[in-house]
Amino acid sequence: MSLTQDLADLLAQNRAKQPKEAKVIMAKTDRELAESGIIDRTLKEGETVPNFTLANVKNQSVALQDLLKKGAVVLSFYRGGWCPYCNMELRGLQKVLPEIQALDATLVAVSPETPDNSLSTAEKNELTFEVLSDESNKIARELGLVFTVPEELRPVYESFGIDLPARNGDTTFELPIPATYVIAPDGTIVHAFANTDYTKRLDPEDIIAALKKITVAV
Repeated sequence: MSLTQDLADLLAQNRAKQPKEAKVIMAKTDRELAESGIIDRTLKEGETVPNFTLANVKNQSVALQDLLKKGAVVLSFYRGGWCPYCNMELRGLQKVLPEIQALDATLVAVSPETPDNSLSTAEKNELTFEVLSDESNKIARELGLVFTVPEELRPVYESFGIDLPARNGDTTFELPIPATYVIAPDGTIVHAFANTDYTKRLDPEDIIAALKKITVAV
């Protein structure tokens, strides 16, 4: 079964359990985000990802340009370890990690969570690839991915046990929309995915297909 189908099944399960009032608010804010034009501001295929350096779960610095010297990079932005759809995506990426590495590529996941919370996410999902902390969404903002969680949605998150200020170490309530970029060694994006619908993610098989095209081109 594909990640896309697994996510759809998870959505159906979660919607069945959510209070009606919460579903109404979530539908409204989801629609407003989709209509905000944020997708138009995200990086597209053919554009170049700016270099960045972020801390991993061990508080060690990881630079994109260093990773690109080794080959292609798969860069995945997720909301946080509190998001069940993000966790499912991360586990899906872990499953295809050997295939990604066989194509001389590096997989990196990025969220605004603090290094300690990123470590918890990595341990919970048994991840063996780099999980980086984008403090205050600085890099996600450069890529056009950042939005602010509406005030009317914040109590809903709190009712689900989601404490964004604690997870991210700030009070901005900013998050990235989910996005995945397959980046060639020269920094050019060869496949771009960004979606305001946080229940949708790039399927791992599409990532592998994009990486194979880079290998053929080289």
